[in-house]
Amino acid sequence: MHRIARVAFVGSTILLVASCAKSEAPPADTTAAMTPAPAPAPAALSLADVAGKWKMQNAPTSGADTTPTDFVLIATADTTGWAIEFPSGLKVPLTVRAEGDSIVTTSATFASQRRKNVKVSTTSSMRLQDGRLVGTTTARYDTKGADSVLQLRGSGTRMP
Repeated sequence: MHRIARVAFVGSTILLVASCAKSEAPPADTTAAMTPAPAPAPAALSLADVAGKWKMQNAPTSGADTTPTDFVLIATADTTGWAIEFPSGLKVPLTVRAEGDSIVTTSATFASQRRKNVKVSTTSSMRLQDGRLVGTTTARYDTKGADSVLQLRGSGTRMP
């Protein structure tokens, strides 16, 4: 009988202690409140957003010759009629596509305006920033079978 009484006493004590114990809520997750919300995705840029003529300058990002190349970018509201026109009168047609917040243009091979007697093709990625068209261009020069690459940074303003 003592044994049953002891088991009952110990069991009751455990239940009493367990029911009187203060239950604490787990700490609140404060990392969600402290983590900044992700930046909104940039607005998609359409070809119509940049339609018109742009006075552009592209300058090499490195090297001894950082003289800018001036040209006019002719942009239309669709994929037809895009071109670059140099002060020499050379007009080079471009293929174009919109990709998110950027416009990507690609030229066919043409006579370089920076390097005499050398052919070049270009790929540019541009976006609107504070009313200016800014971006980068990769120029690939065909120098007697070997490729030579030049990186340029460009910017321009819309012409009236």
